[in-house]
Amino acid sequence: MTSRFARRLDGMKASEIRELLKITQRPEVISFGGGLPAPELFPIEDLKVVMADVLDREGPRALQYSTTEGHPGLREAIARRLNSQLGTAFEASDILITSGSQQGLDLTGKVFLDDDDEVLCESPTYLGAINAFRAYRPRFVEVPTDDDGMVPAELERSLAGCRRPKLLYVVPNFQNPSGRTWSLERRHAVLDAAARHGLVVIEDDPYGQLCYEGTTPPALASLPGGATVIYLGTFSKIFCPGMRVGWLVAPREIYEKCALVKQGADLHTSTLAQYQILAYLERFDIDASVARICKVYRRRRDAMLRALESEFPPGVSWTRPRGGLFLWATLPEGVSAREALVRALERNVAFVPGGSFFPNGGHENTLRLNFSNMPEERIAEGIARLGAVLRELCAAPAG
Repeated sequence: MTSRFARRLDGMKASEIRELLKITQRPEVISFGGGLPAPELFPIEDLKVVMADVLDREGPRALQYSTTEGHPGLREAIARRLNSQLGTAFEASDILITSGSQQGLDLTGKVFLDDDDEVLCESPTYLGAINAFRAYRPRFVEVPTDDDGMVPAELERSLAGCRRPKLLYVVPNFQNPSGRTWSLERRHAVLDAAARHGLVVIEDDPYGQLCYEGTTPPALASLPGGATVIYLGTFSKIFCPGMRVGWLVAPREIYEKCALVKQGADLHTSTLAQYQILAYLERFDIDASVARICKVYRRRRDAMLRALESEFPPGVSWTRPRGGLFLWATLPEGVSAREALVRALERNVAFVPGGSFFPNGGHENTLRLNFSNMPEERIAEGIARLGAVLRELCAAPAG
């Protein structure tokens, strides 16, 4: 029976995060697992107004098939927002509406990757990107990172060993899973290397507006340097993830190829969701809403950092993100985050073991913690329970 299936399925497996979320639906579980926005911050009352307004004014059009590229008005609104925030000069015609930025990853993989092409990425990197690209059977080349982002010398070293480098996938702002943000110097250096080696850069930026300290550095797509950059964004982390509306911005030749393969994937992103988001942008202040979200998430990040300081045992280290939804912890060598998860679930606490974020395996002593979805008192309680687990494991004799 299995011989009927395509070879691309051989390397694919269910997302560990998706599987974990099934467990964390239980209300007694304190989950630091999924990258879920706080549902109490969704603008439900505003959306009731918007939905009625859209159906009253645009009902037949909003419920009809639409163009693959997306609603012209929404594309124009996104271009204006990006140009204001990033200092770019995008046109509406540069914006391809996607079913979440996750679809942008699948489209670029489908457009660029043949078997054994090489995808260079941060180490660790976003699990959803690994799964999206893995369907096209590439080789993953992990480039070491530190607190300032991808290390340029390591990128050059990795490229020297590549046979068929094709894509460079990066999350420079408040990275998933590590929470790290690239310095401006690193951004310029990586773009320079990408241009010299002819790499197409995929800049995934779902978290750039969720900044809690200082300002978000310039997007790669806004910097000079000659590298080809595909910019992915989404409304999921700043508005409503259930609407599944994101965007892809790319040079014309790449844009047309992505639009072509999107036609074969889903014809177009939900027409109704596009009309609703456009109406919200026209009627309400999304920037004020994002500011409220940032205020709440900043408190939750701070609550988690305080709890880690008091509850985690010596030998455990963690990042201190300036924005986004996650921080990253490293356990002593030989301590398994997967074993910690088994014991934590017995105490109704969940997180994601870090090994899943390394496409070539290893690093089982790492883990990702989400702080956006739990109130501060539950964060404190959950980290206390997890700290007890880690103290047990760190005190246990090796082997």
